[in-house]
Amino acid sequence: MLAEDLCRKMKSDFRFFQYLNEAQKAIAGQYLECCEVEEGTVLWNEGDAGNAAAFVVEGKVEVKKETEFKGKHVIVGIYGEGSVVGELSLFSDDKRAVTATALTDVWLLKLSAERFEALLEEHPVVGGKLLKGMFYAVSRRLRKSFERLAAIF
Repeated sequence: MLAEDLCRKMKSDFRFFQYLNEAQKAIAGQYLECCEVEEGTVLWNEGDAGNAAAFVVEGKVEVKKETEFKGKHVIVGIYGEGSVVGELSLFSDDKRAVTATALTDVWLLKLSAERFEALLEEHPVVGGKLLKGMFYAVSRRLRKSFERLAAIF
């Protein structure tokens, strides 16, 4: 599938866009950048300035956190199609809390903090609905984390 076709399909099928009608999806799509990232590429390192979120269209992204033992990491998630990574950088100027690396070749829809702010200002209803979709997806991920933690104990 061509890159444009793949990203267009995701813009219409992605659960983050479930609250948007077709016209609103087209508007939101103008603020997203479609890009391919090769396997092994570090998207960002823990401690970097956060400036964008990425919706995983295809492929897998590993997210890891450095432990108290310098150079040792714990994998906190592996995210595939339909996931968002780095979403906190849309809401905060905090440094990246984790390192994200492409485990496979990955297609992403990137949304910079600057473009997200522009979307919210220029099309507040569309931005709000996209935010609602992201919040829903992140809350589902948090719920699954709680369930995994509870299963340990």
